[in-house]
Amino acid sequence: MICREQMITDHKNTNISTREEGHECQPRLSDARLVERVREGDRSAFRDLVLRYEGKLYRVIHRFVHNDALAEDLVQETFIRVYENLGQFDVSRRFGPWLFQVGVNLTLDYLRKKKRRGSTSLFSEINSERSLDPGSDDPREKRDIGEEVRRVLQELPEKYRTVLVLRDLEHFTSAEVAAIMNRKESTIRWRLAEARNRFKRLWTERIKEAGEPFCGKDGK
Repeated sequence: MICREQMITDHKNTNISTREEGHECQPRLSDARLVERVREGDRSAFRDLVLRYEGKLYRVIHRFVHNDALAEDLVQETFIRVYENLGQFDVSRRFGPWLFQVGVNLTLDYLRKKKRRGSTSLFSEINSERSLDPGSDDPREKRDIGEEVRRVLQELPEKYRTVLVLRDLEHFTSAEVAAIMNRKESTIRWRLAEARNRFKRLWTERIKEAGEPFCGKDGK
């Protein structure tokens, strides 16, 4: 196994080379085979796993933290932890759900610690709010539908917010969500139904408070 510092360097170099080449890695070997090769000492096999999953992992984590730099930090830390614990990985499990389980748990742990410590952050953090269109006099016209969805999601308890993000926004299957959250699939289906009901109630309340439905710039 390579050291933690080398792992960070390799991950950064992978990101740079991928952007410069302008293409995505086409998976040829199964995840299980790549994991096996990593365990045999093939560092390039782990690079293939990174290329295969880093895009979606970034999107999932960004759904929770809404911050580009922070999401990148958490993605990097996820891959480091996965690499360091690959020797203990149960090969009877699928690698993908395990990777996302590590990433989501790391992200939720970060958010819990941030909430407890107030402004204290484990990673360097910048303002996550995007600037809105300054040309509009009506503040309601500045409200992007995605931002309103995010605000409503933030009002949900963590277990409901997480299942909605994974199932409805990132389109994991119920079985995959169950593996990521380490819960029975029946539990996930129940939580999803409850989460959707809670989201609908909160969304309806926000519409009533605003006096009209939230909409994007195109009026839809």
